[in-house]
Amino acid sequence: MSDYMFMLETHLSAPQLRVLREVESAALEAGVRLFLTGGALRDMLGAFPIRDLDFTVEGDALTVAKRLVKRAGAKILVADSQRNSAEMIFPGGVTAEIAMAREERYPRPAAKPDIKPATIHEDLRCRDFTINAIALSLHPSSRGLLIDPNNGVADIQHKELRAVTNYALFDDPSRILRLIRFRARLGYTIEPKTQAQYERAREEGMENRIPPRKLAEELRHIADDPACADVVRALDEEGLLKLFCPALTGAKVNWHGLARLQKVRQLVPFGVDFRLENLGLFLHVLTEKLTPREKAALVQATRLNKAELELWRKLESRAKKLEKTLKSARLHKPSELYLALAKANGDEVLYLLLYSSQRIVQDRIKNYLQKYLPLAMEITDEQVRARCEETGSRDYEKVKQELIVARLNARPKKPAPPPEPETPIEPQPPPGQRPPLRKPLTRTIR
Repeated sequence: MSDYMFMLETHLSAPQLRVLREVESAALEAGVRLFLTGGALRDMLGAFPIRDLDFTVEGDALTVAKRLVKRAGAKILVADSQRNSAEMIFPGGVTAEIAMAREERYPRPAAKPDIKPATIHEDLRCRDFTINAIALSLHPSSRGLLIDPNNGVADIQHKELRAVTNYALFDDPSRILRLIRFRARLGYTIEPKTQAQYERAREEGMENRIPPRKLAEELRHIADDPACADVVRALDEEGLLKLFCPALTGAKVNWHGLARLQKVRQLVPFGVDFRLENLGLFLHVLTEKLTPREKAALVQATRLNKAELELWRKLESRAKKLEKTLKSARLHKPSELYLALAKANGDEVLYLLLYSSQRIVQDRIKNYLQKYLPLAMEITDEQVRARCEETGSRDYEKVKQELIVARLNARPKKPAPPPEPETPIEPQPPPGQRPPLRKPLTRTIR
């Protein structure tokens, strides 16, 4: 095993590692070369948690995606036939993107690119920033080989953001937003030439040529970002936040709510399937101070789809139903609270943590996040497989839930009492000798 493969496996959670194995097998069956690329590799090399897996194949990515639907129980969330890519979600809540290695050429600034299949090296030379233009081979013949034609590893070590080409921000102006988001999230500085390119792009108003589809895509990334409050503030300072809504700037932004949202999201244990749709909750907090007309302007600018709008608009009513359940006096055992919250959506749980005025609801959610979820995560796949070998089946999930319930309801073991101090044994004189006389106690009489 190469050092990079060892590093990767130590950074992945158990569900992510299962997905990696499934994708490797599906790519091998399809006869395509597979690479881990993009944000997953950037976060691994930068010592950040890997939140999404990005795979690139030299060949038909949609064929691999369809195989994963059959063999791994995955679902295709979005399929793009033009770019030959698919966004997927796997059992356990792991999200991944599988895309064809492609070469994109822009006939003019902000135009639709001409796309054609390419090798992995050609693909990496067409990306946005060098920290995202690194690949790790997962093909059996070269597994663990790092491919870095743009010297992105050095930029990660130096904590610098550098554009791959001199026209990266002009070809796709949405990269202007992405550059500021990465700067805020990663804490990296912008390399001087890239900073000069950014300033030229802003002087020419390239940010105003970002299409609604790209604005919506970037809004989703901001919502998913663990440092969402920091990203929003950075965009506001650069005068870019108003691209989403002209009124969304300064005092109109719910800064306090965003800071609390960023903080409560840190309570969710990493690697757990929390069923969290970030966009609806993020928009609810972000636009809390906006009028209905101003919110409508945001919808118009981003052209959010109907499903995303429903997540936003119906969040409060969905959360109220969960609040009623959590106030119930019938939740006596830890397992009963765990099962009630495990069935709920993550955005509803965090909404109540932010907005519920019921102390019992707040306490129960905190116990779930800080005590019961970590205990449930201690149940290993090996323990489940000892009773059910078919991974991913209904019986497997049932056995796992039974083990979790038993673990949560078990009484904590009482700590063992400390050992009593031993009485010192006085040394005995050799045979035939008298014991030494003890020195008499003296007392001073005053």
